[in-house]
Formats: sequence, C-alpha cells, structure tokens
Amino acid sequence: QLQASGGGLVQAGGSLSLSCAASGFTFSVHNMGWFRQTPGKEREFVAAISWGGANTYYTDSVKGRFTISRDNDKKTVYLQMNSLEPEDTAVYYCAADRQSKRVSTTLQPYEYWGQGTLVTVSS
Repeated sequence: QLQASGGGLVQAGGSLSLSCAASGFTFSVHNMGWFRQTPGKEREFVAAISWGGANTYYTDSVKGRFTISRDNDKKTVYLQMNSLEPEDTAVYYCAADRQSKRVSTTLQPYEYWGQGTLVTVSS
C-alpha cells in the first residue's frame, strides 16, 4: 500500500513537498516513481528513483525544479517541487515497480499505486 500526501494549493513560483509512505511490501527493493494526471489526459511520468537512491530520472519539463528522493528506513519517497507553474496542476501519484533491474519512465512496470494527491498551482 502507498499513501501519498502533501498536495495543496500554491501560487505560481511556490513550492510543495509530496510524500509517499509505503507499507505491506519490501520498499527498499523497488524502484519508485511519481506520475501525474489531469482530467482528460493520460497519466504521465514525472520522476523516478532507483531502489537504492543512486539514480534519478525526470521528465524534461520538471528538470531543475523537482527533486525525487527516498528514505528506505522510513519507507518513504518524496517529491520536492519548486518554482511551480500552473501547468504542474494535476493529481500526483506515487508508484512502486515490479522490482525491475532498470528504472522505468513508463506506467506498465509499476504495480503498486498510491491514491493520488491533488496539486493546484494558481497563476
């Protein structure tokens, strides 16, 4: 089970920090990802981190603004979002993959999903 939190309303240029707490599975062996979705659009990749935290990946639109990290002792993955833009408005989902060797930026390899947390950025 994954429980995401930290969403809310923020003005453009502001910051938010999302958290995703895991339970019920061995968190430390799974690559983790953050995805987002807006109404009428497909869920899209935002960021991912390898099981040990050594490797991170970002979609181009958030590079330099978002930072993904994890704490395996706390079984939690984070997404620090800075310089937020109205285009970042979406429901954000965390996900754990199927213990793949390679970190994926697509949805299919991810088997556990959180319930989503809404981020709204006002202009």
